[in-house]
Amino acid sequence: MEIYQTEEQQVEAIKGYWQRNGNTIIAGLVLGFGGFIGFNVYQDNKFEQQLMLSDNYQSIIDESADDSDAFVTQGEKFISENPDSSYASLTALALAKKSASHKDWVAVQKQLTTAINTAPTDGIKAIASLRLARVQVQLEQYSEALATLNSNLPESFTAAIEEIKGDAYLLQGKTDLARNAYQAAIAADGLATSPALQIKLDDLAQISTLPVTE
Repeated sequence: MEIYQTEEQQVEAIKGYWQRNGNTIIAGLVLGFGGFIGFNVYQDNKFEQQLMLSDNYQSIIDESADDSDAFVTQGEKFISENPDSSYASLTALALAKKSASHKDWVAVQKQLTTAINTAPTDGIKAIASLRLARVQVQLEQYSEALATLNSNLPESFTAAIEEIKGDAYLLQGKTDLARNAYQAAIAADGLATSPALQIKLDDLAQISTLPVTE
C-alpha cells in the first residue's frame, strides 16, 4: 500500500529543518521569554529540557530505525513521556511508517491518530490526516476516511483532500461525487495538477460514456 509518497518530502523537510535549526529556534524563544520571566531560570529548565528532547528524538531515529521492535518500543515510550513535545507527532509519523512497512494497519491507524492529536502545527496535522485517510480508503473504511478529511485542514491541502475524497467516492460507485471531487482537486492544483490526477478524471469520463448493456 503506497501511502507515503505525496507528503514524505514535506515530513523530511520538517525534520531536517528542526535538526538544522531547532536549537537556534529554541534559543531564540528562550531569549525572548528571558525579559519577562528571567533568563537564567528559564535557561536552566526549559532550554536544557528541549535540547534533551531533541537528542532523545534523534537517538530513537538513528539507533532504533533498523530494529522494528526496539523502534516501536522506544518511540511509544518517548511519546508517552513527552506528549506535549513537538517531537511527539514526528515520532508517531515515523512509527506509522514503520508499521506500514509490515502491513500492520491497526497500528498505523493508531499511530497516525496520535500524530494528529499531538501535532504542533496545522501542516503536520494535515499530513497525518491525509495519510490516515488513505489508509482508511484502502481498508474500505470510506465513511471514516471522509470524516478524517472533513476536519478543518489547511486550505493549502485542498487538492490532496479532494483527490482522496474522489478515490473514496469512486470505490463506492458514486461517480458523480467522484467527478466533482477530482475536478475540485484539479481546480485547487491549478497549473501544478499531477498527471495521475488528470488520468483519474479522464478514466472517469470514459466510464460515464460507456454504453449501457442489458
